[in-house]
Amino acid sequence: MDKIEKNNKDIKISIVAGTPGAGKTSVLIHTIKNLMNAGYNPAVVKIDCLYTDDDIRYGKLGIPTLIGLSKDMCPDHFAIYNLEEMVEWAKNQDKDIDTLIIETAGLCHRCAPYTKNSLGICVIDATSGPNTPRKVGPFLTSADVVAITKGDIISQAEREVFRERILEMNPNCRIYDVNGLSGQGCGEIADEIAETEPLNSLENEELRHNAPLCICTLCVGETRVSKKYHRGVLRRIDGFTKYTGE
Repeated sequence: MDKIEKNNKDIKISIVAGTPGAGKTSVLIHTIKNLMNAGYNPAVVKIDCLYTDDDIRYGKLGIPTLIGLSKDMCPDHFAIYNLEEMVEWAKNQDKDIDTLIIETAGLCHRCAPYTKNSLGICVIDATSGPNTPRKVGPFLTSADVVAITKGDIISQAEREVFRERILEMNPNCRIYDVNGLSGQGCGEIADEIAETEPLNSLENEELRHNAPLCICTLCVGETRVSKKYHRGVLRRIDGFTKYTGE
């Protein structure tokens, strides 16, 4: 198969976001094993900020793995900006890749990297507190699938409260209790990925939710803290929002 033929392949795209330390990589390793056992050929892109060695963990599965470090750029913005390159990379692998899984680090809890025709998977840690689903924003509220990790560490009552808080924020999501150590529940996540419709082109693909509303002077390198040095769309602590300058 030549490069042009490869680039015309349809490919399933799943984007995985979640709080740091929730166990995204561990859950995905078990999920990928299930996909491979079912005959799928997945590839993984891992987006992190400054450092990751997860390519070693994914590499043990024998699948193509690409690492992207966003450095001083928001990792979700970095993932969105480079999505076309990720898909091209997957399509041009020697293996006939049919499933691309993108794991993005996430930081501010305000971004949502999911696109309309990808599968959006939110991985969230049940031990992070019962109000966490109310705090994390669009990467939970716009997800198709929510995978709850570490539920075995808390009580049944706490698990039920946590689940209800998720449904309060995203009543249409499908929730699974998963365990990144044993692999429990990861078969169901693999089934969700397998049932995703493939996507041939990103030409007209759109985000499900807008990114944060501004680029301010802090974003582009200003280090002085006094308000007089700042421009852009700015929100004060009392909630008042204004636009200043260019």
